[in-house]
Amino acid sequence: MRRPALSVPIGSPLQILLLNCSFALAGYAGVRLLDGAWFEIALWFAGAAIVHDLVLVPLYGAADQTLLRTLEAADRRTWIPYIRVPAALSLLLLLVWFPLITGRVTHRYTLATGRSPDDFATHWLLLTVVLFGASAVVFAIGRRRSGGARRE
Repeated sequence: MRRPALSVPIGSPLQILLLNCSFALAGYAGVRLLDGAWFEIALWFAGAAIVHDLVLVPLYGAADQTLLRTLEAADRRTWIPYIRVPAALSLLLLLVWFPLITGRVTHRYTLATGRSPDDFATHWLLLTVVLFGASAVVFAIGRRRSGGARRE
């Protein structure tokens, strides 16, 4: 078996140098990007981590268990991934666009882009509908190809 031409042994001085250079570059980029707003952003990251771990993860788990129990009771276990995937993507988009959907950063967004953030709630809802619709189409195609209802 051939070794790659640019293999670097773990813990070699070259690897340590490259890691230090990448950390320095990331630190420089962070300082330039945050330029005076670092405390608010650090506070936001800490709050987001705490809220995610203490509030959202138990909610995800409860919603998933409810979905599992409901679909298993109706003998529809094959539907689970077709609901989980678009729901997860929709929630991720909601998390990303939450400040714009709620209007908390309207002024800052308008100053930076020259556009109004009023459409983000509508865009999120439309994308959610498209995600669930695409999932339903994929599910229907899979059922048709398998010749109807599949037994688990």
